[in-house]
Amino acid sequence: MVRAVEKNEYPKASGYLVNGALLTYIAGLLLMIAFCSPYWVKSYEETSSEFKNMGLWEYCFDNFRYPYYQFDHQFDGCHHVFSSEFYVIREWLLPPWLMAVQAFVTMSFLLSFGSQVLMALQLCRWPLEFVLRYEWILSAINFVCVITTTIFMFLAVAIFGGSHFRRDWLLYPNYNYLCWSYGLAVISFFFHGFAAVCLYYEARQSYELRRESKNLIMQMHPNPQHRLGWSVQ
Repeated sequence: MVRAVEKNEYPKASGYLVNGALLTYIAGLLLMIAFCSPYWVKSYEETSSEFKNMGLWEYCFDNFRYPYYQFDHQFDGCHHVFSSEFYVIREWLLPPWLMAVQAFVTMSFLLSFGSQVLMALQLCRWPLEFVLRYEWILSAINFVCVITTTIFMFLAVAIFGGSHFRRDWLLYPNYNYLCWSYGLAVISFFFHGFAAVCLYYEARQSYELRRESKNLIMQMHPNPQHRLGWSVQ
């Protein structure tokens, strides 16, 4: 009697991976909005301040005159921090601590979305043999990327939150307050932290099951004496 060998049922993605990927996706979306939006600091409307709002990459002014610039030039409107409009005051707009925040958030952005690509491959189980063979390594990489993102985001929000009131930066800092873009960055930090916990348990579980995954790969390539996976009884 000839019968077909039953097709192997390969393990689906674990609950830890699903939850970690979902949390990382939400955290990455919040991070992307905070990364691009110019509302980390905003001035109170009733102060009629010449400074309006700023983000990591953009400043908005209303006929602002920089007191230490020798020419009577008014900075007006919203411009990228590296635009020619802000060339003469760029050193004032970008103190070292703010450049450190930019660097931490940028690295967090790259690590978060890089890990999301790997998690998407694991969730789709594609390519199947590659994922089964190296899943514990992929899970470890995901955990390292997300926990590093969490650390970088903590440093970014802590440095910015502790330095935005400095009087050698924006004039009249008591007229300003932390706005919603900064809040999204803080929430993103917490979501990345929760995702890192899930991915830690996923990495441990994948490491413990690596032998079973190797056996499944061997079943995908039957012995030569079997004819294309068929056996005769």
